[in-house]
Amino acid sequence: MATDTRRIFHLSDIHFGLENTRALDWVKQEIAEKQPDAVAITGDLTMRARHREFAAATQWINSLDAPVTVEVGNHDMPYFNLIERFFSPYERFRGMKEKVERELDLGALAIVPLKTAVRMQPRLNWSKGWVSQRALDRCLTALDALPKGIQALVAVHHPLREVGTQGTALTKHGDLALRELAKRNVTAVLSGHVHDAFDIMEDTSEGPVRMIGAGTLSQRTRSTPPSFNEIEWDGRKLTVCVRNLQQVDTRDMQIDDVPENALPPRSEGEPVAPVRQVPRVDPPVH
Repeated sequence: MATDTRRIFHLSDIHFGLENTRALDWVKQEIAEKQPDAVAITGDLTMRARHREFAAATQWINSLDAPVTVEVGNHDMPYFNLIERFFSPYERFRGMKEKVERELDLGALAIVPLKTAVRMQPRLNWSKGWVSQRALDRCLTALDALPKGIQALVAVHHPLREVGTQGTALTKHGDLALRELAKRNVTAVLSGHVHDAFDIMEDTSEGPVRMIGAGTLSQRTRSTPPSFNEIEWDGRKLTVCVRNLQQVDTRDMQIDDVPENALPPRSEGEPVAPVRQVPRVDPPVH
């Protein structure tokens, strides 16, 4: 492998509590054999942020033989303890705290976090993303501090695209974040949340931004089987291969548009991957 080449495994939406153990065993073996330069996990480690789910997630993530950075997903915020959610929402990450929102220096490439999951927001659906000014400033400061010529991957949980009306936007202030990222040496934004992979260019007034989404490694599949992204950077170009146990081609695993939610499609016209492997009913949310 050339000196400038970097390999990153991009995982998301593992959802311990409803995890796919076959997929996780396979990914762990792939990491051990291929020795990626980094593993980026873009949120939703658990199903309901229960202690036992975090214990399982912590054990599995800490066993990976590679540098790891972890984003916080909306499913990782305490569901049943509002006091903890408001005052110490990241307490259950303590077993892997050094990996949470960790910047990774990969030489000519860096991974920089941008938090989109918040403990509360002024709209009913708290599962959607929100880019606070504080989180954005922190991300931009880290990007601006990178040495000249270094490219960055920005890791988030929610896709930054605004979808629908002002009240039902997928990620509040996502459009602002995209515009700011377009001004900097950002090669792509890595995300999860919608459980199907995608690789699209999002236009902004400051220029295009590439958005790359990973599928799920859980039983909560949307319209494609469990998968992860194997990303290669050759110093100039970023290449994405969607890896899955069913050997479906990458293009057939990717949706053409980012849906407004992470629910499986249930009607004509909803964004689905071409393989259209839609379960009749969703796995129980418990």
